[in-house]
Amino acid sequence: MSAAAADIGATAGQDRFAQATQLQLTWWRFRRHRLALISLFIVALFYAVAVFADFLAISDPHATDARRSFIPPQAIHLFDDGAFRPHVYGLRGVRDPQTFKLVYTPDPNRKLPVTLFARGYDYALFGLFETNIHLLGIEGGSRGDGIFLLGTDQLGRDLYSRMVVATRVSLSIGLAGVTLSLLLGVLLGGISGLYGGWVDTVIQRVIEILRSIPTIPLWMGLAAALPNTWSVTQVYLAITVIISLIGWTDLARVVRGRFLSLREEDFVVAAELAGASQGRIIFRHMLPSFASHIIAAVSLALPAMIVSETALSFLGLGLRPPAVSWGILLQDAQNIQVLAGAPWLLSAAVPVTVVILAFNFLGDGLRDAADPYG
Repeated sequence: MSAAAADIGATAGQDRFAQATQLQLTWWRFRRHRLALISLFIVALFYAVAVFADFLAISDPHATDARRSFIPPQAIHLFDDGAFRPHVYGLRGVRDPQTFKLVYTPDPNRKLPVTLFARGYDYALFGLFETNIHLLGIEGGSRGDGIFLLGTDQLGRDLYSRMVVATRVSLSIGLAGVTLSLLLGVLLGGISGLYGGWVDTVIQRVIEILRSIPTIPLWMGLAAALPNTWSVTQVYLAITVIISLIGWTDLARVVRGRFLSLREEDFVVAAELAGASQGRIIFRHMLPSFASHIIAAVSLALPAMIVSETALSFLGLGLRPPAVSWGILLQDAQNIQVLAGAPWLLSAAVPVTVVILAFNFLGDGLRDAADPYG
């Protein structure tokens, strides 16, 4: 009976795999990749932060107050006299006898209760609903008091709130940029590989010209070409489009190479003889056969887009204040003297590193799961 039951279970398992769709097979293989699952959770967490950035922010990321300059990170104390009462210490201003600057230090005698769903600055949730509810806030407190989990910068702006809002900007640029690059790469690479001839020659020469242009001089020229009168939104869209127009070349070459190897296959010839259109042959028959290659290319392109925006904004060639991105936050860490007195300004490098590693590990897991020969 045990042998018969084992045979029945094996047969049921074979039938289950035989009837499964490609998406189901990919998901079953992906679940076995533990590091990729953890990376998926981290990436989802980052995008959740991006969606609810204003709700998670504690104070207005653009509000300045010179009296709160370079306040060190504050800790939230959970217990008070053995009872669970989350609170932060109030700040006490002391004049530095050497620099004559007002330096704020925690005052243990002033305990400010931390509350959930507190009221703060106004914002539009999802861009639609006007509200002023935030996840954390304090009750009472004088001017200059607040919750500064990551400290403040030179202008007294809360670094934690700015980093949360910067997450939305940097991740959205990467997502929008890689989407546009994916469309251009698949379309032009598919046309180049499928038709060949002079069409292939023209597209490949365009790719070679774009790849031969030095990156830094190109960005310096493009940054100089953007008018200073443009709004934050206009600069944001321009940077996204420019990154996409330069980043599609790698994916186009991957798609072209696969199309060149597949266009003489029997299933493509059969689809042509059956009267299928070129669009159906490309998107229904050819692209799904090398989805793992596209996933691998996209998984590498997405962190590359984020790093490009961060590096360009760090060098002053990308987004400009009052926009907030990871690169703009890292601009404050360029000065060694400032960094020596306020090392917490480097905290913006942590989310950049974590999200880039997570995207790469996630891409490895998706590539292995989508590989039909794996």
